Amino acid sequence: MTAFIRIEEPARAAPPPRGFALLQLGFRPFYLLASVFSAISIALWALQFSDWIAQPYLKGPIWHAHEMLFGFALAVVVGFLFTAGRNWSGRPTPTGLPLAALAVLWVAGRVLVLTPYGWAAAVVNAAFPLAAAIALAVPFIAAGLRRNYFFVALLVLLSCAEMAVHLNQLNVLQVPPWLGIQIGLDALLFIMAVMGGRVIPMFTNNGVPGARAVRHPWVEKAALGSVLLLLALDASQVQGAWLAALAGVCAVAHLIRWLLWQPWKTLGTPLVWVLHLAYAWIALHLAMRGLSAIGWLAPSLSAHALTVGAAGGLIMGMMTRTARGHTGRPLRADRWDIACYVLVSAAAVVHVGLPWLSAQYTVHAVLCSAALWSAGFGLYAIVYWPVLMRPRLDGKPG
Repeated sequence: MTAFIRIEEPARAAPPPRGFALLQLGFRPFYLLASVFSAISIALWALQFSDWIAQPYLKGPIWHAHEMLFGFALAVVVGFLFTAGRNWSGRPTPTGLPLAALAVLWVAGRVLVLTPYGWAAAVVNAAFPLAAAIALAVPFIAAGLRRNYFFVALLVLLSCAEMAVHLNQLNVLQVPPWLGIQIGLDALLFIMAVMGGRVIPMFTNNGVPGARAVRHPWVEKAALGSVLLLLALDASQVQGAWLAALAGVCAVAHLIRWLLWQPWKTLGTPLVWVLHLAYAWIALHLAMRGLSAIGWLAPSLSAHALTVGAAGGLIMGMMTRTARGHTGRPLRADRWDIACYVLVSAAAVVHVGLPWLSAQYTVHAVLCSAALWSAGFGLYAIVYWPVLMRPRLDGKPG
């Protein structure tokens, strides 16, 4: 009797899912739009700064600040909140045509600020965060998530701050031209502080065995409360020693908060250390904000420590992590992710560090930092384009 040996065919990996999934959850269109827009707009700003191209409706630095804050950063915030909001509430956030309509509204805002139609730009741009606030309020109220209502309020505040910028440009509202930008930056800082406090210790403990990142109630209250006080002082246009003292206290609170999260234990885990590195920029920004309030430092340096260092790093870290997690991919940074982290972090160091050493390096710093930033977010857009377009690998919705 002949013995037969059964030879099994080697297991084949499941083919990647096909289909169009860009409108299945908020992070998908807004992460993609934000990364593409950020890479292009920063390059345009560098050319404007060097006087190589003409100025649009919003002139020079105001256009740059407006687009980075109310264009790029706000798109990522909305995409993240729609995605997290569904998990928090257990109820749907915009998908499909409603999500597409919000994305079109955002794109229209980016186009209109490049035209002479100031009123149209004002209405459309202020409408986007207001519409996002309403879309987020519906599931939050239905689920009774009172602890998250403040996100809705912050989106409304961002809409008001954005409208203030436009009304000033249209000579309708006589307020300092940078007041709306500063209030928007403070609101963004508070959002980053809240979300950083929620996710960074959790990601640290989940991703780094034995890290033991902790949150101390009094430190949490001091860190978040001082940011709200800073926002109140800025809204009241308080300057000088009082602002410097509050910014110093706020910097210390955030530094202590960061140290309690054990950042030195995360060096072997890029998906985690990128968030810690970005959060360290918050403490540095606040210290620099205090120095600039008493005239010891240029205000633009502290602003870019927040926007390029903190916001750029946190956004890149969260965009890679949530895109991976919500598409069924391993929560492990690959070489492309790490390259994005390094490029954006280097952009922050160059943009803040070189002019701090000497003002004569400012133009060179802007051009070099812009190239690094555009490369980082451009690389993200290229690598994650198919990830954000296609369905989850595990076949689940989202």
